[in-house]
Amino acid sequence: MNNFPLTIVIVFTLTTIASLWLFARALPKSGNRKYIMAGIFAWLALQSILSSNGFYDDNMSMPPRFAFAIAPALLVILVLFVTKNGRSFIDNLSLSSLTWLQTVRVPVEITLYFLMLEKTIPGLMTFEGRNFDILAGITAPVMAYFAYVKRTLNKKILLAWNIICLLLVLNIVVIAVLAVETPFQQLAFDQPNRAVMKFPIIWLPVFIVPVVIFGHLVSIRRLLYAPALKQVLS
Repeated sequence: MNNFPLTIVIVFTLTTIASLWLFARALPKSGNRKYIMAGIFAWLALQSILSSNGFYDDNMSMPPRFAFAIAPALLVILVLFVTKNGRSFIDNLSLSSLTWLQTVRVPVEITLYFLMLEKTIPGLMTFEGRNFDILAGITAPVMAYFAYVKRTLNKKILLAWNIICLLLVLNIVVIAVLAVETPFQQLAFDQPNRAVMKFPIIWLPVFIVPVVIFGHLVSIRRLLYAPALKQVLS
């Protein structure tokens, strides 16, 4: 566990499980669901093995090794949005589950705070620094409840919320990447971002962050193309 306190390991592992469960609920009820989830589990297992064996300890090579942690998921997202079959898949996802999924950002931010206390990430990656992502997690259940349970939320408000929250997560992604010890490091030289390259925190950049970004992109696309909110309620 790379000497992380047991509390951090438990909280973050439960957060990852919750993310997996909510994403599974968003998937169409088809035979492909089990293959998609099997692929995600295999990806998490691979990254767990690599991070546990020190693969990401040296990021001074070119390209930096941490690119292997973030690039594949981003490439999958890109393919889904630019291909016909990918867009068909996107348009059958549950926006309700994708919105509820954003609540995992609260325990993620709590985990980051305690990782800062352990001096494994810089303070600017927490809500005490430049990371305001916890606001997205706090407001997510409110938006999900009024949009998909009460069905009283204005489509424009939900769209604006998704855009703002997407910008919040992109903000911390940029900060986190620039704080990793690589030839491109620009921030936090006194306390670099090391924890996210270790097991089990590696699950944050390889799965949780991409699925959070994906959820917002899917919601924005669907809301932009839907004349009324009721046409995307699910």
